[in-house]
Amino acid sequence: MNMTKIKNLFSKAKDQADLVDEKSAEQDDFSQITPTTTSKNNEQEWLDEDVEGQLSVDVYQDKDNIIIKSTIAGVKPEDIDISLQNDLLTIKGKREADTTIKQEDYFYQECYWGSFSRSIILPMEVKIEETKAELKNGILTIILPKAKPSKAVSIKVKIDD
Repeated sequence: MNMTKIKNLFSKAKDQADLVDEKSAEQDDFSQITPTTTSKNNEQEWLDEDVEGQLSVDVYQDKDNIIIKSTIAGVKPEDIDISLQNDLLTIKGKREADTTIKQEDYFYQECYWGSFSRSIILPMEVKIEETKAELKNGILTIILPKAKPSKAVSIKVKIDD
């Protein structure tokens, strides 16, 4: 590659970097706004209180179980509802905010407070009656024992005369 082509490549890369810097500077005005930010006069909130958060989960398996883990710090076990119907597991709950802190006293407010839920389609059948859940150190662990796969049944089709 000759020097002219190399200089042109560096020039194009610099022009693209400058364009990115310009766009970034334009967006800096918005970097201080978070979804929970309100105007000084409390004219408008971006999130209304009926919005429900969604849990992040890890779903994996070992030899005998499907295991679901979720960070769920700040939630009491009695405020968590776990339901299992067929192949759908649903986790619901509510994380209560500290109401003694005034909105205007926050510098940052990034933690989610309020209702949350998450539904997970299980990849295989489980033994519903043997399912266990534990909350330890802010981590919810749900252990779902795998069910033995049911045998396929052949169904004969009758001819209707």
